[in-house]
Amino acid sequence: MQVIFMDIYGLIGKPLEHSFSGDYFAQKFQKKHIDAEYRLWEMDALPDLHEFARQNPQLKGLNITIPYKRAVLSEMDEIYTPVPIVGSMNVIKVQRNGGTISLKGFNTDIIGFEKSLKPLLKGRKIIRALILGTGGSSHSVAYVLRKLGIYFSFVTRHPEKMETVGYSWITSAIMEEFHLIVNTSPVGMFPDTKQAPAIPYELITPNHILFDLIYNPEETLFLKKGKAQGALVKNGLEMLKIQAEESWKIWKKR
Repeated sequence: MQVIFMDIYGLIGKPLEHSFSGDYFAQKFQKKHIDAEYRLWEMDALPDLHEFARQNPQLKGLNITIPYKRAVLSEMDEIYTPVPIVGSMNVIKVQRNGGTISLKGFNTDIIGFEKSLKPLLKGRKIIRALILGTGGSSHSVAYVLRKLGIYFSFVTRHPEKMETVGYSWITSAIMEEFHLIVNTSPVGMFPDTKQAPAIPYELITPNHILFDLIYNPEETLFLKKGKAQGALVKNGLEMLKIQAEESWKIWKKR
């Protein structure tokens, strides 16, 4: 007999084999006795989300991950601050009024990253940061760093825009000044755990902080290499949990 849930939530992106979101919400729903299901939709292309919501009448909310955090903005009927400033989002609230479907876009990555990063900054004077990658999550990280007064540069394989540098451009002089390094790229994520962003790890010191938005594996090669040099390191699991709880607050708010 098929179990029919009252409410459905889920995650859209690709790849999703690394994701803990399904297990996180399944445990939450079971513990809190919530009649709901959280599904993973791995998709090669972003669907028409209004049609997707019509085809899934019990759908109440979605999380959005790589590579659709920016592309999804054009699907929204409303977007909430700071999404217009950041240019990326990770939460959709599906609102239904009769036969009308309204999609509302939010960004909880910002809250998750800021709350997860701040404890690492205590007792340290971090003035400059390198953001590895230029995808949707990188813009959430940039928003937080700008708010905290930390100057940053994006590091990319194709440095064409302002505020971007190439990996091969990272010199000892840069490493001496940029003490926070945040990996927002998928490099090193399960199952490609033997990969790491191409930065000069031999120049990392105990003055550095390495933050990886990846949480699977728990310790990426990026973090292992940083820790071996004495750096303070942290993965993205706490950020995931915080943004997930903030997503839930948005979905349940009437």
